[in-house]
Amino acid sequence: MNISYNWLKQYIDFSLTPEKLADALTSIGLETGGVEEVESIRGGLRGIVIGKVLTCEEHPNSDHLHITTVDLGTGEPTQIVCGAPNVAAGQTVVVATVGTTLYDGDKEFAIKKSKIRGVESMGMICAEDEIGIGTSHDGIIVLDQEIKPGTPAAEYYNLKSDYVLEVDLTPNRIDAASHYGVARDLSAWLACHDNASQLHRPSVDSFKADRNDGAIAVEVADAQACPRYSGLTIRNIKVAESPEWLKTLLSAIGQRPINNVVDITNFILHGMGQPLHCFDLAKVKGDKVVVRHCPEGTPFTTLDGVERKLDSRDLMICNAEEPMCIAGVFGGLDSGVTEETTSVFLESAYFNPTSVRKTARRHGLNTDASFRYERGTDPNATVYCIKLAALMIKELAGGEICGDIIDLYPEVIKPFPVKLDYGYFNALVGKAIPAETIDSIAASLEMEITGHEDNAVTLLVPTYRVDVQRPCDVVEDVLRIYGYNNVEFSSELHSSLSFKTMTDSSNDLRELISNQLSATGFNEILNNSLTAESYYEGLTDEHSAPVKLLNPLSNDLNVMRMSLLFGGLEVIEHNVNRRDGDLMLYEFGKVYQCDTTVESTAENPIAPYKEWEHLGLWLTGNIRTGNWARPEEKATIYDLKAIVANILARLGISEREIELKKTDDKLYSAALSINTRSGKSLGVMGIVSKSMLKRCGVKQEVFFAELDWNAIVKLSIKKKVTFSPLPKTQAVKRDLALLLDKAVTMAQVEKVVRDSEKRLLREVTLFDVYEGKNLEEGKKSYAITMMFQDDEKTLQDKQIEAMMTKIINNLQKQLGASLR
Repeated sequence: MNISYNWLKQYIDFSLTPEKLADALTSIGLETGGVEEVESIRGGLRGIVIGKVLTCEEHPNSDHLHITTVDLGTGEPTQIVCGAPNVAAGQTVVVATVGTTLYDGDKEFAIKKSKIRGVESMGMICAEDEIGIGTSHDGIIVLDQEIKPGTPAAEYYNLKSDYVLEVDLTPNRIDAASHYGVARDLSAWLACHDNASQLHRPSVDSFKADRNDGAIAVEVADAQACPRYSGLTIRNIKVAESPEWLKTLLSAIGQRPINNVVDITNFILHGMGQPLHCFDLAKVKGDKVVVRHCPEGTPFTTLDGVERKLDSRDLMICNAEEPMCIAGVFGGLDSGVTEETTSVFLESAYFNPTSVRKTARRHGLNTDASFRYERGTDPNATVYCIKLAALMIKELAGGEICGDIIDLYPEVIKPFPVKLDYGYFNALVGKAIPAETIDSIAASLEMEITGHEDNAVTLLVPTYRVDVQRPCDVVEDVLRIYGYNNVEFSSELHSSLSFKTMTDSSNDLRELISNQLSATGFNEILNNSLTAESYYEGLTDEHSAPVKLLNPLSNDLNVMRMSLLFGGLEVIEHNVNRRDGDLMLYEFGKVYQCDTTVESTAENPIAPYKEWEHLGLWLTGNIRTGNWARPEEKATIYDLKAIVANILARLGISEREIELKKTDDKLYSAALSINTRSGKSLGVMGIVSKSMLKRCGVKQEVFFAELDWNAIVKLSIKKKVTFSPLPKTQAVKRDLALLLDKAVTMAQVEKVVRDSEKRLLREVTLFDVYEGKNLEEGKKSYAITMMFQDDEKTLQDKQIEAMMTKIINNLQKQLGASLR
């Protein structure tokens, strides 16, 4: 938000420099990022002076040029060739001297010593548009009064630079989203620092109706969406260009001047914080304004020329026949003020913030009005601001105020009472601040003190302070004016001891695995826990649902994520679009779910809601880039499986404790569940289905594993570190080539082998898979290596043969395997 230094001074007197003002605002919570000097006229009229035309003669080589001599206060007359038809001797004029730079929009040109039709010219006598003080180019500027030649034009026009302060508002401080709002806070700060300054709120005491006829009717059909609506009719106005002072102030903060009527509404918006809207009265059909909802799909063209289909929940400002404006958001193309407008209907309203926010998000609109309405404007400022606007319109555009202000306000919103205990205040702040000081600051913030009792004060918080609802809010508000730097550090140091918790173990193991993954080429990502509900369409069942937000910022962030998958896919899509498709990613993050079979209770309102810590792993593209020594290597599901196995092994969970089983999961086209031997689920991994990839715009194959980090940590911390001596005997290896049904997995083979010999079997490794010629249909071949070892003695041939026979027999019986 931009704040004009000169504009701010209209509402409060202060002597702070722009830089000191920025520091003061930052100290009270209105963080000011920078101060920029703004010239009211580009170039600041540098090099332009007032001159007196001494002589004026016809140019001998032209029928429209004149040769003049001008007194510029230098002691010697200056010869200037001028083409203006109205130039004459004796005039007081404005002259751009040699070396001056003039501006025409984005273009600029320098005044040089030159010859025009053979006659030397040492400057230029200027018209309004040439120096930026107006738009006329009918002739040169001729000043009425006698001014000393050589007087700088900037001095004559009282040209002053302005300074614009860039204030970064926090979402809760919408009350400060105007110059007057900033002035209120500044006034409180000055009063607290022994430099009290009175606020100058523009007076509207002179407001009165010029005639009692000519007003139009107003009806509000939805008082919940529009708790207050104020309107006023003004006839016989003249739409024209705004005066320089108004255009200068608006331009300083980045607002484009349009015309006097529209500029006044923008002046009120940025000056007082109240959005206004002006309708061309000739386009208000039926002389009636109705605040209502329109049928679903009603077409409506907004000021930007875009035709939009209205939602039945959108609140609209309509005439007797059709919509004219999206309430609190954006005006219509056909009802706005133009140069032909002669009468207007002026609107000043308070709309329900939630209603405005949802409508603005549905249509993808973000305007100055919606920015304020959706955060909460002051419902008790509508009449004051409409009076102020009406008086300004009468002053700058003429016109007649027709009838009294129409003010529909069925349920008055009153200041909010808050009881603040002084002991609570000091305990929260950490410093004993006198009650008188607290009261004084609260009063300077326009909180009315209604009484004291039991070491506490009762305050009425003004309706524009939507962020102050609780005692702790008052504490924060008073403290920011008092000054955080005025709260000293305690001279005592307090500490406490705590035992190591599950969270501590989880964090230690998380750092361990993060280091491992990063060392093997993975990049960590961190995604928003908020995501789009559309991602989970068709993925939930009657027992589970996503956790929905009551007031989402957008449809893309309206639920809590149920899986880490889609956040990673969004990252992949972003990188692939930038030609980086070889990715290894991981993320630690929480996932959320609503158990629809569990109901909330008064004792436990969050009973249906669950959250878990998960670890997500994504592989896509090449896992190794090619070079002269070896070709590139694409990632496969087996790479992901190995990575998961390494993570579990690093946490002390061996392959013997894990079972992998095929599972059906809508996120994957093929998936394996990761379980303990006792059936406890540790996660799922597999190939992401094309339908899920399509939801995020990913077109290449992605392998994904999602591990239940909470379950893994519980399993890991139960492990005790044991040490075993190095074996003194030699290990023995035996190979088997097995013919199996295609449906049999290596996990099944490994389970049978390990169950057959639990004491001496050390490893089971698959080293070849064959499917093709010379095999029966529906069959495949697995070649496995088994390693046996006895730590105490060397294995004998008879022992080895007995173990092999048992293993082969069990494979034949349980899996139907045969030896090749």
